[in-house]
Amino acid sequence: MLKDKLKPFIDRYEEINKLLSSIEIIQDIKKMTALSKEQSSLEGIVKVTRSYIQTINDIEENKSLLEDSELGELAKEELKALEPKKLELEEEIKLLLLPTDPNDEKNIYLELRAGTGGDEAAIFVGDLFRAYLRYAELNSWKVEIMNQSPSESGGFKEIVFLVKGDHVYSKLKFEGGTHRVQRVPQTESQGRVHTSAITVAVMAEVEDVEIDINPNDLKIDVMRSSGCGGQSVNTTDSAVRITHIPSGIVVTNQDQKSQHKNKEKAMKVLKARLYDMQMKEQMQEEGSLRKAQVGTGDRSGRIRTYNYPQNRITDHRINLTLYHLENVMQDGVFDEVIDPLITNYQAELIEQSGL
Repeated sequence: MLKDKLKPFIDRYEEINKLLSSIEIIQDIKKMTALSKEQSSLEGIVKVTRSYIQTINDIEENKSLLEDSELGELAKEELKALEPKKLELEEEIKLLLLPTDPNDEKNIYLELRAGTGGDEAAIFVGDLFRAYLRYAELNSWKVEIMNQSPSESGGFKEIVFLVKGDHVYSKLKFEGGTHRVQRVPQTESQGRVHTSAITVAVMAEVEDVEIDINPNDLKIDVMRSSGCGGQSVNTTDSAVRITHIPSGIVVTNQDQKSQHKNKEKAMKVLKARLYDMQMKEQMQEEGSLRKAQVGTGDRSGRIRTYNYPQNRITDHRINLTLYHLENVMQDGVFDEVIDPLITNYQAELIEQSGL
């Protein structure tokens, strides 16, 4: 019974309340901080659980009054409101009981890279980057460009940027994969629709304690910056390329004038990539649902199509089609695409868990 599954949450919450008022815990800042964090994480499920238990008790009480000549009708009216409330609370509880992704509250690095389609792919990298910027603004997130490689035709061959804010990973973790764009390029004189593709990689920002890198495993090269970048480009050896020898991962950064800052940013991205690689290996071993739903990060996996002539955006993972592509790209209203993905993912988890 669901009610029995929920009792341990209330018991633990009340136990923490008692512990937090004890002299022993008050004098131990580390323990008090850990318990306070655990208490905070339980508040949501405890609040809904108490409401659910109260609702069940109210239903049972009103059912016992149905045969009462004076209170029967009133009890019947009460039950009309209580039964739907019970169902709503059960759905809310199911979501709260789902296992949480340890990365959900983290900041992320987004890497957008032009694929097939040449100049048009690079232009779309710029378009999608600006759409993500608008989405970040809507969510009061901050964006910091880590590295960029501008294209001569406009847009970027590649751009890596950090998105910082509340639950960034939980919102954008579904963006990894191949994004296909169909439209008439500005250079197309006969009005033919071209298909191009770009890849998006989503990597959680990690703390130093979460990923350990042996300095002996790194090959660090310093070189002159290249591409569009103003007066400082090609004048100083400030660009940095870090190769992680065991994995073969290569990270280049040339966005800052300072060699030290470029190295620092490149190391942060390298740590995120190594952490991402570890997570993918773990998912393969577990054969987890998250691997299937969020995607393996395989750049060949087409996840979404942006069709400009039809003003259509289609997410192929859940067969979602919307006919206001311009709104998504110009106004950054990605929630219309992202929210159904989250809902679908949660539904799969609920089915798997048997709640």
